Amino acid sequence: MKRTALPLLGAGVLVAFMAAGLTRNPREVPSPLIGKAAPAFTLPVLDQPGRTLSVQDMRGKVWLLNVWASWCVACRLEHPVVLDAARTGAVPIYGLNYKDAPADAQRWLARFGNPYALSLSDRDGLVGIDFGVYGVPETFVIDKQGVIRHKVIGPLTPETLRDTVMPLVRKLDG
Repeated sequence: MKRTALPLLGAGVLVAFMAAGLTRNPREVPSPLIGKAAPAFTLPVLDQPGRTLSVQDMRGKVWLLNVWASWCVACRLEHPVVLDAARTGAVPIYGLNYKDAPADAQRWLARFGNPYALSLSDRDGLVGIDFGVYGVPETFVIDKQGVIRHKVIGPLTPETLRDTVMPLVRKLDG
């Protein structure tokens, strides 16, 4: 009896953990960077390779960093939402073009529209790695002190913008 109780108990615990995992939203992967300073970077501006932008240049304003790529199918689905958000002018949106050829990225923006105040070229993906990017698209809300306050994994939706991102932006900007 005792020999079967321990394996059954172990199996029960394993099933409980698996069941709990199935109830979680896969888009809500916790980021260890929430509440911490955004990783330092200096990257070339996509359409002005002689110009660079750093995270330090963004101090003093609330902003969004949208990680995207021309090869990303989900980015194409998200793009109209990002365009609409940019049109409101409520928050500056900066793009982080991830592991992409600059010419491909520029053609993509020319074809679908450019919502970004500036888009930065992270050709090797090193800055994306520093931000803990799991895949594209991802969007970060960064406060005036350069601290990451929220991360959206996957495409932005109108509901995510309305219910989560923009209320947080207003709170941080106030």
